[in-house]
Amino acid sequence: MDLVGLNPDVAFENDEDGVNGEDPFALFGEWLALAHIKEINDANAMAIATSDTVGLPNVRMVLLKGFDSNGFVFFTNTESQKGIELLANMQAAAVLHWKSLRRQVRLRGQVMLVTEDEADAYFASRPRASRIGAWASRQSRPLAGRHELRKAVAVQAVKYAVGAIPRPRHWTGFRIVPTYMEFWMDKPYRLHDRLVFTRNSQGTPWGSQRYYP
Repeated sequence: MDLVGLNPDVAFENDEDGVNGEDPFALFGEWLALAHIKEINDANAMAIATSDTVGLPNVRMVLLKGFDSNGFVFFTNTESQKGIELLANMQAAAVLHWKSLRRQVRLRGQVMLVTEDEADAYFASRPRASRIGAWASRQSRPLAGRHELRKAVAVQAVKYAVGAIPRPRHWTGFRIVPTYMEFWMDKPYRLHDRLVFTRNSQGTPWGSQRYYP
């Protein structure tokens, strides 16, 4: 960090616009609502980190499909790499970064499956082609070529040409129940604002602490 010529009045201008609040879920809701206005694409894009059987991390982007005081929900194929790793180790970390806002939120905690009714309701809300794709894709497994995927989609499209498309039993949602939430906001000279919320478990009170950037 270059402190040459640092002007504290500049470094901390508009400091009242920093990270504040007592309820991390309410604060997250405010930030996400603003991101939906400012971000060009996918304000709900979220990186999910899991680990394999030897502890080696994996990370990939998913879409956050809902959140409330119970946690943060995304959906996937449980036979995928992330699904297998989550079922074996029901813990995860996530981050949402909004470049247009110069803000990010980090989450860590236990993971639980959503209810069957929740999974059914969300699956039914997806476009028909996406529901067919969920049946056609053997996610995270080797693919000989795009022609193989197109053929699998065609087979499922014929199978479900009419009527409702049921949810595959291997397709469901996971809910991250955070015990750690960190709100980060960019500030001049890398004197960023970081507010960390922690709790022992779901349902227990949150504590908060500011951290050095």
